[in-house]
Amino acid sequence: MKRLTLALAAILLLGCFASAQAATEVKMTGDFRVYGNWWSGRNFTGWSNQFNGGSAAGTQTEDDFGVNQRFRLRTDFVANEALKFRLGIRVNNQWWGRGTLTADAPAVSIDVYQAYLQFKWPDTDIEITAGRQPLALPQSGYFDGGLVFDSEAAALVITAPLVPDTLGLLIGYSRFYDDGQWDTTTTQVADELDLFFMALPITLDGFSITPWTALGIGGRDADYDSLVAANLVTPGFSDVGWKNNQNAYWWLGGAIEIDALDPIKFYADVIYGQGAMSDRKVNQRAGWFIDAAIEYTGWDVLTPSVFGWWSTGEDGSWSNGSERMPYTVPSWNAGASFLFDGGQELGADSNMYMNPIGTWGIGLSLKDISFIEKLTHRITFAYVQGTNSSKAIRATNYTNYLISATGMAVPMTGTTYSPAYYGVDYYAPSYTSNGLFAMGRDLTASEYVIGVNFDHKYMIYENLAAIVETGYAHGDFQKSVWGSRLVNKSQDAWRVAFGLQYKF
Repeated sequence: MKRLTLALAAILLLGCFASAQAATEVKMTGDFRVYGNWWSGRNFTGWSNQFNGGSAAGTQTEDDFGVNQRFRLRTDFVANEALKFRLGIRVNNQWWGRGTLTADAPAVSIDVYQAYLQFKWPDTDIEITAGRQPLALPQSGYFDGGLVFDSEAAALVITAPLVPDTLGLLIGYSRFYDDGQWDTTTTQVADELDLFFMALPITLDGFSITPWTALGIGGRDADYDSLVAANLVTPGFSDVGWKNNQNAYWWLGGAIEIDALDPIKFYADVIYGQGAMSDRKVNQRAGWFIDAAIEYTGWDVLTPSVFGWWSTGEDGSWSNGSERMPYTVPSWNAGASFLFDGGQELGADSNMYMNPIGTWGIGLSLKDISFIEKLTHRITFAYVQGTNSSKAIRATNYTNYLISATGMAVPMTGTTYSPAYYGVDYYAPSYTSNGLFAMGRDLTASEYVIGVNFDHKYMIYENLAAIVETGYAHGDFQKSVWGSRLVNKSQDAWRVAFGLQYKF
């Protein structure tokens, strides 16, 4: 990601203003958040729950309290209703006292997180967006964000109304990863990850459905980050152990919203995904994810809803691949539960980062509770249980494996030998080496977590809010999977945060 010093960013921004034509209208929007964050028993231990920077799970302790700050500025250079360019810069989720926010000697930096051109083809309603932009694969509106991908990406997206107000078309392409223009040797290698996607949003009276599909082409030598590697490939290699130079991933889904029975609204998603199905059996990954929610909007003082979800989980063997649906960077949540990453007002470090893939759950949420002007509340309860086999997760936590050319898992007794030493192809994951699974983040079929969050917002001004978020979580975990040290330490998790959010 390109990084700029604060001074350079200011010069760049001023230069954009100076060079803008007189007819160009400049619009600026953004938001600023600052909040104090207190945790007790984060990850149910207060310790790190996965491999991080060379330290194994349970070897680092989290500070109880910190102050987090973020700033985002989006500037639109609008030539007319059909043509604009957006530049988005940010200081993203920094702790007071570190990096950018260090007293006296700050390591000042700004991310360019959005930079895209958007225009309509002349005399049509076909809209084209090219550049680094917000990108999410379809998900029904109740669940806060997309599960397969929801973030910024360099992409080309085209939307067009096929039947006005009834049927639309969205097609797009994004390059997620590319190791560079030049390969390191004279032999070309597959070091990219590309995504092609299409959606057909259908809107009828009281009903909408968006069928969609996506195709990913991943190269064996792409420099996947550890999160995407764990979520996409099997069983979670940071250096992909594929037989093929490239493997295909595809998804097929449908996002449904029904309000024909207003004030009752229904939401649902069905997604199937699979990948690397032409590779060795051990590398194949496929699974389902389904969610649904019912919301009642007929009361002025609150909006109640119930929700649930289910996804396939790992069976007892790694030699037959993975049974969890592949995905990349998600932002899925239900009822803005503090268990999951997505939907919280205060953003970073505001949740337990639980993985919805490999679980099922139900919940109840009451939002927009209001008895006093300008003050609203939300309370959400969620119960989560795993669908993963204890045997599968236990194997990745306690044993390093080598995978032979036939796809068989061979136990390994040392950690310093190369795969070639054993006459096999590559290592399968070890909990202490890549954190494929983590206690409290991933659940077996014998484990559960309950979570409750009670959140409050007071509008000081129309665009300035004071926010208080509180959360409580309790979990039950297996010693045979995570070990007695982590499970004996496990405790209930508590969170309290207070902050300000200014939108302009």
